[in-house]
Amino acid sequence: MDFKDLVQQRRSHRKFTEQEISGEDVKTILRAGLMAPTSKSQRAWQFVLVEDKTDLEKLSDAKDLGGQFIKDARLAIVVLGDPMQNDCWVEDGSIAAISMQYQAEELGLGSCWVQMRGRGLSDGTSADTVIQGVLGIPENLSCLCVLALGYKADERKPQNEDKLKWENVHVDKY
Repeated sequence: MDFKDLVQQRRSHRKFTEQEISGEDVKTILRAGLMAPTSKSQRAWQFVLVEDKTDLEKLSDAKDLGGQFIKDARLAIVVLGDPMQNDCWVEDGSIAAISMQYQAEELGLGSCWVQMRGRGLSDGTSADTVIQGVLGIPENLSCLCVLALGYKADERKPQNEDKLKWENVHVDKY
């Protein structure tokens, strides 16, 4: 599949089968993240792989809404950065995360980005605090997102070319 088709095919999936992801595929996905471009070639992000069902369940409860399906994923990749080390940690982590999502799609896997930065629980507990506690992550690292991955248990239509918002593209001046 060429990149043009890959971009059209990649959709967020929140339902996964129980089928295990091969170690080789996991390595290929991580390779895509590790090869992603970064500001000043710092490569300062950190990734934590989570396969343990109990930990996936706890990660699904790191924020009030929008992450509950993590518990049903076969694998989660927690994308971290140190805001004091790298002022572009959000951008660098975002590029790495989407690179991993495109690689997962090319391998036939589904994925969904679960936003964690700036999110939390209604009692005021940040998603960072929950995730740090579950996975033993040092306090200096912040979680940008969790990628939920697995074999797709649902089907989604490709992006509709007719719904692209070309009116949001401006040439030379706004």
